Amino acid sequence: MRGLQWISHHAPVAALRGRCLITILPLTLLLASVRVSGQLIGSPLDCQKTCVCASNIISCSRMNLTHVPLALPRYTAVLDLSFNSISRLQAEWTPIKLMRLHSLLLSSNGLNFLSSEAFVHVTRLRYLDLSSNSLRQLDEYIFEPLEYLEVLLLYNNRISQIDRSAFSGLVSLQRLYLSQNQISRFPLELVKERGRLESLRLLDVSSNRIKSLPLQELQILPAWLKNGLYFHNNPLPCSCELYDVLARWRLRELSSATDFSSSHTCVLPGAQKERMTTLDLDKAYLNCSEVRIMGEKAYLDQFLVLDCDTRQRDMKKSWELPGNVPVTPEYKMAIVRPDGGLQIGPLKVDDSGVYTCFATSDSLNETLYVTVVVFNSTSSGGLENLKTAYTTLVACLVSVVMVLIYLYLTPCRCPCCPDQDLEKTDPADSLHSSTVSISQAHEEPGQQERVEGGGFPYRQVPFLQPKDQLEQNGRLNPIGEEDEEWQGDGRERRRSDAESVSSVCSDTPMVV
Repeated sequence: MRGLQWISHHAPVAALRGRCLITILPLTLLLASVRVSGQLIGSPLDCQKTCVCASNIISCSRMNLTHVPLALPRYTAVLDLSFNSISRLQAEWTPIKLMRLHSLLLSSNGLNFLSSEAFVHVTRLRYLDLSSNSLRQLDEYIFEPLEYLEVLLLYNNRISQIDRSAFSGLVSLQRLYLSQNQISRFPLELVKERGRLESLRLLDVSSNRIKSLPLQELQILPAWLKNGLYFHNNPLPCSCELYDVLARWRLRELSSATDFSSSHTCVLPGAQKERMTTLDLDKAYLNCSEVRIMGEKAYLDQFLVLDCDTRQRDMKKSWELPGNVPVTPEYKMAIVRPDGGLQIGPLKVDDSGVYTCFATSDSLNETLYVTVVVFNSTSSGGLENLKTAYTTLVACLVSVVMVLIYLYLTPCRCPCCPDQDLEKTDPADSLHSSTVSISQAHEEPGQQERVEGGGFPYRQVPFLQPKDQLEQNGRLNPIGEEDEEWQGDGRERRRSDAESVSSVCSDTPMVV
């Protein structure tokens, strides 16, 4: 009986213990699975099991973490979370500001989401590695808090969309790696003159899906930026313009063209989409013209600025004139500008020659040669000749017009014209006489005779014959012979007539 009572007394206890065991067992298995994954969710940093802590460096690489450890120390300078399984970077991944953190490594995590406030507590970052993840787009102003960031690694993702303001605020960014993504548009806003990142020296957009490049804008970029502009292994169409850009960069020995010369390929037109090395376009298919770097051309009295376009920025530059003459501050015809360029002028023919720029820095020395040819004429010479030609043409046209006016628009003085009362006189008589108008002031009152209309009478004054006087009006008649008559073309003419005409046309005719 007591046995039955003991069993009935302990039966509820056994049942309760069974229920607790059934409840606790799944929790135990869940905690074990979480612990196997490498980190207890929401657990603080464990420098003994999940991470290695060496002074201000914390390395949690390859620990199968799914979340960033909590309670990171404020003195953390380097945080390595690479090769884990952190798929999302939330805004609260660190609740405190890590003002000493300058390097954050999150590569190879399968990361596919970045919060717009993911970096508000780590504004002192200088190095950020987000490579080899699954990012698909970069939203606007996502990196804006990182004003001290110098290196940003985004290669080997799935990025296809980049907002034009995604990199705004990165005033200190020097190197940006965007290769091996799915980008189809070249981010010109990053390198264009007005909106570009001032400190950017390297932009890698190689191995993407870019099918067109702003070649003219790229060609005018400074050499120190073109030296770090990598766009090889993109499906660019073959063209002589693309060849011209790469050929010039290769002649300047820019790293972006020389280091990956075989990877600079283009797609030939056609259904097969065959690829060809871009720098071989001058030998086959398009037969592009050979590229040569030419010097500067100028004219007399011009001012010319020679650029010392080096492959590295902020180098110390000095110049030599033709004949290895160093440029000194006392030399007024050549002045070194603040940007390192050389201003020469007013130019003369003797200023032609090779100008040399020496650029030096701690890591690179570079020498550039600029050939200047000064023509022995002014730049406006052709324009002045053109003005002279136009002036001459106008003068000729005015002369022709004046002749036409004289021939056809002058008043008619022929006897046959209407309103003409002049009688036709014998030409022979006109040769022997001259009409002289006598003014009223020189006539005696009794001798003045007025004609109808109130005018003065005309008086005929005969000239002396040459045979009656040896000298008249400054001309001599040494022969003294009688006038001879001769015939020509059916008309009679007398030598004395010619003499009379000469007398009439002389400067001071004699009047009787």
